[in-house]
Amino acid sequence: MSKTVIPYSQEQGTKKEQVADMFNNISKTYDFLNHFMSLGIDIIWRKKAINELKKDQPKLILDVATGTGDFAFEALSILNPDKIVGVDISQGMLDVAKQKITKRNLGDKFEVKLGDSEGLPFDAAQFDAVTVAYGVRNFENLEKGLADINRVLKPGGKAVVLEFSKPKAFPIKQLYNFYFNYITPGIGKLFSKDSRAYSYLPESVAAFPDGKDFIAVMDKVGFTHTKCRPLAFGICSIYTGIK
Repeated sequence: MSKTVIPYSQEQGTKKEQVADMFNNISKTYDFLNHFMSLGIDIIWRKKAINELKKDQPKLILDVATGTGDFAFEALSILNPDKIVGVDISQGMLDVAKQKITKRNLGDKFEVKLGDSEGLPFDAAQFDAVTVAYGVRNFENLEKGLADINRVLKPGGKAVVLEFSKPKAFPIKQLYNFYFNYITPGIGKLFSKDSRAYSYLPESVAAFPDGKDFIAVMDKVGFTHTKCRPLAFGICSIYTGIK
């Protein structure tokens, strides 16, 4: 198993406590930096991930690590479910999501709550689909988090995970590593009050078991028909599995 990477190596606290603190610190600038640093490509990747659920037409969706809600808002417009519930361990990120929900008058379609991915505050077999966008690499215990996602899914329900991966082809690998390890932390330091958050990003991606290794964990906790779909030469991947 890959080593555990935490946001603040000089501080006390579990990974999930530190991740919550980190996202609380960057919540105000998160949306801007996300789109700016990805040149807006993250929006295209999110749409591709959401389209994995189009033929399933889920009515009740759980969005784990929902953050400021961008993935859920996109899912609402594309899939038109009855409701999406978003859960996150960062109250700061959820506060931003709540402001956006109120502004868009979507309180009846999208609700958010504070919660831990490894102990989701929901009954078993409750959701038609579960989504996670750029959140699984922040789980303290990946296997436990995926197992709990499986637990809250209805039989036949689908999980869709969008996450950074590690491109292997030249010169994409070299360009990606340079951008992630040097440019991203620099931009983060310039615009965010927590520069460490943006050096944690490449470290967490490097340590994350992507591709076949991630699929193996999904299989282990009980998902079937698991698939990995690389995007943009392997910079990002969409993982799907059925309960």
